[in-house]
Amino acid sequence: MAEPSAELELGRSVLVEEARALTHAAELIDERFTKAVDLIAQCAKNQGTVLVSGLGKSGLIGAKISATLASLGVPSHPVHPTEASHGDLGKFRRQDVVIALSKSGETEEVINLAAILRQDGVPVISITAGGPEPSSLERIASVALTIGVTSEAGDMPAPTSSTTATLALGDALAIAAARRIRFTDADFAKRHPGGSLGGMLRPVMDVVRFKAGENLPLIDDHLSVAEALKEAENHTGRRPGALLLVEKASGRLTGIFTDGDLRRLVLGTGASLDTPIAEVMTKSPRTMRDDALIRDALTLFREKRQDEIPVVDAKGCPVGLLDVQDLIALKLVRD
Repeated sequence: MAEPSAELELGRSVLVEEARALTHAAELIDERFTKAVDLIAQCAKNQGTVLVSGLGKSGLIGAKISATLASLGVPSHPVHPTEASHGDLGKFRRQDVVIALSKSGETEEVINLAAILRQDGVPVISITAGGPEPSSLERIASVALTIGVTSEAGDMPAPTSSTTATLALGDALAIAAARRIRFTDADFAKRHPGGSLGGMLRPVMDVVRFKAGENLPLIDDHLSVAEALKEAENHTGRRPGALLLVEKASGRLTGIFTDGDLRRLVLGTGASLDTPIAEVMTKSPRTMRDDALIRDALTLFREKRQDEIPVVDAKGCPVGLLDVQDLIALKLVRD
């Protein structure tokens, strides 16, 4: 049985070796990468599909690359190279692009598929380890990308560094292609309406429960604390955990007064409720625009520990109050 310290050292060394493989793969990126992005972007523009094929572990990596492309606006699905030669060739069209994966570049099934498709006029992007001489797959490919991995992490026969580098290069292609076709956060949200990632790209006003003119009173900042509290009590329904103070003439937000501020006022300083609220409110609080996304609110909650965020329009007038409980209800923040 290996010593725990030896296993820890081995684990670290595997990560270091894989990180080194990624760095080397990044150094090999050149104009061929741009040509590959050209093909993928043109495929999407022509309403084609990026088909990704590989055998064994490469096939698994290919499925993930395909899923990433699809989630970023490039239609894609994986194809098994053996099944392709037994009826799935009908899936390929001239407006499609194929990404063929093989570390050695000599995987027979992948080479046969690439050769047939090139004869049919379908562009092929290959991803291989590369070497002193071009492999069979590289010679067939329209664009040949290489990762430069010559050995696997941990000195094991199973693919490790090579699959990691291939996956990362596939991610780079997907992101570059998405940028080229001007894929936006809104596009991503449409494709992920039920997931937490898509949820974070929704407009923040979608989840704001307290809205000005409905159930969120806007209080004149010239009132005393007692008068402000009484004014807020005149509004029926569920009460927010903070008062928003505004300049009466312009309607612009000038401050926020939370339940915590009230407790500190009464218990901490013993100040009178007749104190002008403008003297004890938090002036010029952090706010967010009404066209912001939920992910922007998460950043404020997590980095600034701000439980209530006033939401304002372009003129600085409050339109709502986002409470951390709104995001807890969506399971985007833990209580």
